[in-house]
Amino acid sequence: MSEKSNLIAAIDIGTTKIVAVVGRKGEDGKLHVIGIEKVVSTGIKRGVVLNIDETVNAIKELVFNVEAKHGVKLYEVYVGIAGQHIKSLQNKGIRYIETNHEITQYDVDQMYNDNFKIPLEAGENILHVFSQDYVVDNETGVRMPIGMSGRRLEGNYHVVLGRVLSVNNIEKCINRVGLKLNHLILEPMASARAVLTAEEKEAGVVLVDIGGGTTDVAIFYDGVIRHTAVIPFGGNVVTSDIKEGCGVLQKQAESLKTQFGSALGDLEREDKVVTIPGIEGWEPKEISFKSLAYIIQARMEEIVDYVMYQIEYSKLYDKLGAGIVITGGGALLKNLPQLIKYRTGLEVRLGIPNKYLAKNNMSELARPIYATSIGLLLSAIDNPVKKVIEQKLFDEDAVNTKVQTPAVEAAARKEKKRREKPEYTTGDLFGSIKKTFAGIFDEKDVEM
Repeated sequence: MSEKSNLIAAIDIGTTKIVAVVGRKGEDGKLHVIGIEKVVSTGIKRGVVLNIDETVNAIKELVFNVEAKHGVKLYEVYVGIAGQHIKSLQNKGIRYIETNHEITQYDVDQMYNDNFKIPLEAGENILHVFSQDYVVDNETGVRMPIGMSGRRLEGNYHVVLGRVLSVNNIEKCINRVGLKLNHLILEPMASARAVLTAEEKEAGVVLVDIGGGTTDVAIFYDGVIRHTAVIPFGGNVVTSDIKEGCGVLQKQAESLKTQFGSALGDLEREDKVVTIPGIEGWEPKEISFKSLAYIIQARMEEIVDYVMYQIEYSKLYDKLGAGIVITGGGALLKNLPQLIKYRTGLEVRLGIPNKYLAKNNMSELARPIYATSIGLLLSAIDNPVKKVIEQKLFDEDAVNTKVQTPAVEAAARKEKKRREKPEYTTGDLFGSIKKTFAGIFDEKDVEM
């Protein structure tokens, strides 16, 4: 069977762009990306789908581009979920061991499933439950309690919550395009999968993914997730500030930010300016690099302070040996690492999704803007399963009948030729974990 038969696809639905990526895990253990495409995102604000029709049209265009350009057919996809509706909490489970006082897989599973019974606010549902560590009798910090002897088992869990309405809107958009939603993956976890190392997660690290509408935060320590949060500010608010502060158009403000912007005003020169063409009938406008940088710095300081609040809330500031890793399109802002280091006192590096990419994908995809998209694929293919879909156009008996018309014979030859080159499609590589999402997409749960 061809290596192409284990293809899998993922879609990152963001505030400013929607990205589709198709790839597979190669024999070298690296991710081989077959194709990646992006379109301008419409109908989405701060990671939440507000206009289903606009979002569906954007995804349709994206899927068409992927299929036409890269010769694949999408049927099933994995999708990232974020947005300002995401929140998290810590939960503790307790279970008393009876059978021979030995902890079994059943005990661990039952305590894990109890997390889905915690009381929630109206319109909320549980998206993810991450186990952290266990306590067996008085022994703390146990990572794998199965097989240990004890009477009392405690478990610490990180629970991620989301709005049912927002989750259902994502599923509706995917279904209306003619695709099947296999699984939703928390975007901060996907980005972390792409840019963080096991050593960083062990030492303690904060992932900060700065997108267009939101900034995602994920904090790891001792190898496991400890805290997640979504800050409802991203690169778009910086662009809006530039538009208002400099009196320019939205597209001009975006160009100013990406081409000439800086997160530290003190490092820019007073005499350095950029000239913006004026609207018809108006004179061109000169904008100082220093003034532009101060506008950007004011907003970025606010976002960094929100990140610092989440770090302090997690009570892990003193345990972050690996500091902060920034990724996403907003991470490319000039002098941003220096600003974050100054405001937080932690070491900062830029997160590039190149560690798990095949060499032939490095140059085009090893960019922070694709961290979430690459991470979604990596999360989905951790347990690869090969799947080939061949659709029968004619019954075997009909093709092999003795009396055949020229049209039937031509169709048979076409079918035989097509079978010699089977169509490879994206498949379900993660079916076993769908039980986590049982009931999320029930229409009766939709908040009216």
